[in-house]
Amino acid sequence: MATMSRRTLIKSAALVGAAGQIGWSAGAAHADEGVRLTWLEGLPRRLAAGTTWGVPWPKGTVPKDQTFALRTAAGTQVPMQTWATAYWPDGSLKWTAHAIGPEIAPSEQYVLGPGSPAAPAKAVTVEDGRDEVAVDTGVIRLRIPKKGERLVGSIIRGDREIARAGHLICLRQDESGDDESGSVKVERFEGRTEKVTVEQSGPVRAVVKIVGRHRRGGRSWLPFVVRLYLYAGGDGIRAVHTFVYDGNEKKDFIRGLGIRFEVPMRDELYNRHVRFAGTGDGVLAEAVRGITGLRRDPGAAVRQAQVAGQATPPVETWDTRVSSRLHLIPAFGDYSLRQLTADGFQVRKRTKPGHGWIPVDSGGRAGGLGYVGGPSGGFAFGLRNFWQLHPTQLDIRGAAGDVAEATVWLWSPDAGPMDLRFYHDGMGQDTYAEQLEGLEISYEDYEPGFGTPYGVARTSELMFWALEATPAAEKVAELAEAVRTPPLVVAPPAHLHAAKVFGDWSPVDRSTPAKARIEDRLDFLFDFHSEQVEQRSWYGFWDYGDIMHSYDPDRHVWRYDVGGYAWANSELSPDLWLWYHYLRTGKAEAFRFAEAMTRHTGEVDVYHLGKWRDLGTRHGVQHWADSAKQLRISTAGYRRFLYFLTADERIGDLMRDLVDSDKTFLVLDPIRKIRTGPYEPDPHALSVGTGTDWSGLALAWLTEWERGGDPVAKEKLLNSMRSIAAMPNGFARGGGLYDLDDGTFKPTEPAVSVGSLGAVFGLVEVCSELIHLTGDEAFTRAWLQYCRLYNGTAAEQQAETGKSWGNLNLRQAHSRLTAYAAAKLGDATLAARAWKEFDTGHAGYPKSLEFKAVRVEGSKVLKPVDETAFASTNASSQYGLAAIQCLALVGDHLPA
Repeated sequence: MATMSRRTLIKSAALVGAAGQIGWSAGAAHADEGVRLTWLEGLPRRLAAGTTWGVPWPKGTVPKDQTFALRTAAGTQVPMQTWATAYWPDGSLKWTAHAIGPEIAPSEQYVLGPGSPAAPAKAVTVEDGRDEVAVDTGVIRLRIPKKGERLVGSIIRGDREIARAGHLICLRQDESGDDESGSVKVERFEGRTEKVTVEQSGPVRAVVKIVGRHRRGGRSWLPFVVRLYLYAGGDGIRAVHTFVYDGNEKKDFIRGLGIRFEVPMRDELYNRHVRFAGTGDGVLAEAVRGITGLRRDPGAAVRQAQVAGQATPPVETWDTRVSSRLHLIPAFGDYSLRQLTADGFQVRKRTKPGHGWIPVDSGGRAGGLGYVGGPSGGFAFGLRNFWQLHPTQLDIRGAAGDVAEATVWLWSPDAGPMDLRFYHDGMGQDTYAEQLEGLEISYEDYEPGFGTPYGVARTSELMFWALEATPAAEKVAELAEAVRTPPLVVAPPAHLHAAKVFGDWSPVDRSTPAKARIEDRLDFLFDFHSEQVEQRSWYGFWDYGDIMHSYDPDRHVWRYDVGGYAWANSELSPDLWLWYHYLRTGKAEAFRFAEAMTRHTGEVDVYHLGKWRDLGTRHGVQHWADSAKQLRISTAGYRRFLYFLTADERIGDLMRDLVDSDKTFLVLDPIRKIRTGPYEPDPHALSVGTGTDWSGLALAWLTEWERGGDPVAKEKLLNSMRSIAAMPNGFARGGGLYDLDDGTFKPTEPAVSVGSLGAVFGLVEVCSELIHLTGDEAFTRAWLQYCRLYNGTAAEQQAETGKSWGNLNLRQAHSRLTAYAAAKLGDATLAARAWKEFDTGHAGYPKSLEFKAVRVEGSKVLKPVDETAFASTNASSQYGLAAIQCLALVGDHLPA
């Protein structure tokens, strides 16, 4: 075999060596300055509630007990809390998480380095009592009952109770309402706390986890997890709310789902204010009893104060023609902003129940923030992705009374019931034979009873503020911005790359025309798919974050109604593609696209309860429709990026849940419809594939090992690696008999069984990481054999494994395997072959393809849209991953 040049080998070795030497100074202006950090979207107007982020470190460079300090570019020390989220096998730090509060105004840049962190002026404290948890940020105090119907007992600022009795609400109806002549019964359930856990207790960040169910009478359903986040010196509370659907979709229709607080009202009716964030920085500013626009004028100072949200001059100073008739001015106590579609919201109000609503205003996309209160204090409340997750709603009720109610509806009760029923009647597909016939025509893998939403989940992010007074319009806009786009601190791509995390990738490189051409294509694909979300309105409570699988050029639409061609559900790893695009570019839009997909695919496309717990659902018209329930969709590999970059605890839960996902093979046989012989699951001889099955298991185990969790994960990971390598033909065998007790594989027939999907759901990435982590020589040889031979000749495959691997698909996608073998073996011939495979574009995009979009408009489409001649999420994802990894591994061998 030909070998790479000495220059190339030395350069590769230098990169690895540099990563170990520069350690946590990578990305800094000078080696002794630490890591320079910036904001993802640029300097925020204000840090409304604190922020948390993650930073990686090269193997062996940062000791486990290292302490960190943070300062601004100007040298101001910033109070910070640090904890480890992952370790290298040698015990050194791999990932750390860091949190800062709003005490210090945000700086454009920070420097993270060794040292003792500055202490906050007033640390956040947590008292974990017998009956409640009390959190004090130094600005607000929060009481959280450990049992009962109150999620939050009270929120106090100074000597004033700003809000109280925070609780979860679910409205359920027993019919869909399809039959207009029928009567629909609506019931109200309230969340009931069952367990409260303090996960962090300061000094900068406090986290409290609340677990429970929604209850009415003797029925308890819809389990929930709510985490509350508070920061030292802050008056805001971040809430991450997750619920799991565990009802009967044919009779348990959710009519409304939300969280509600009581807000004591102390000020005069004309000093009580309502605020809603509109489009952009727009703000609706109203008073419960308005004194502007009247026939008689109370005085300019009075009007201006009310509009500004300030206390009016004493009523005795007003024009008496107004002050003597205040009781004749209607007081509007109820306000509602509802966003029933992605493109339209409405605001309305009424005086009180029993009287009609009057329209206030309408617009396109609301900011998702509301406020009720007055000069003596008030309560702001908001929902992130408010219009993207429609139908949503913000309600204020009873603001003319002693106590108002503020409700954030995750599912608007005005939108009609949530209908999760399967979309067709099965069309006679009662046997495996019929179901396989259906697969041939619509690409849908149907099976009776499998298209159920039982066990799927959704996570929402909310913000609440206990404010000392009604905020000015500018501050309302700032709060809305914080709800829409929570500020996030990030490390630069150079530092992330130097840390050697997440396998094989490299920062953007346009140093040659050939590389620039590929970079342009990568940007085009990202931009095109990102813009399709907006053009095709891929929004909605259950849909936002996912994208479609394939395009229908005849109708000029994505195949939203054609079986397995509809929602992608992570097919061929678009999640990985988007995350690697972010790592390389550092672009905010890439992070947010990938973040939304991770939130969706990890919750909606995966079962969290029931017999298919820990399994994900294959692509389809509904996210839970397909009967293929598999680990390739639920894999932790799609979640790790968001977890390590943000330390998000909910994502951490999802990955930890998968540590024992090997037990799912006792419940469901992934290849039941094509298996030819009898099969009874044996816990010591389970039929498990070494491609999509093992990669899902391995990524869960690897992540748990890194996080210092269950030692069983490390044991099963290393045992499975050793036993796969020990099997004749290794990965080319395609699977083996798996022992649930220790994670080992034993060979079974046939000796060669290679499929095109085995490596494209995270196997490439996890094998690269494991080889880097462990250096296991036998495993490395087994993986390199698979990498060399997949796109090799039939003669080469026959010579090494005793059998040709057949007519394999996705050869462009597998060019990155060839590239990996070339880099590890120093083989220039393999490197050239990798680029030839990539440029040929088999089952992907060839070099000769013109990357451009065409605008389609007029009578052909409902609205103007862009389309390409090659739109396929599968192909785009795999082209993107192949390009990224080939550039990283054999970029120096790219032909001109």
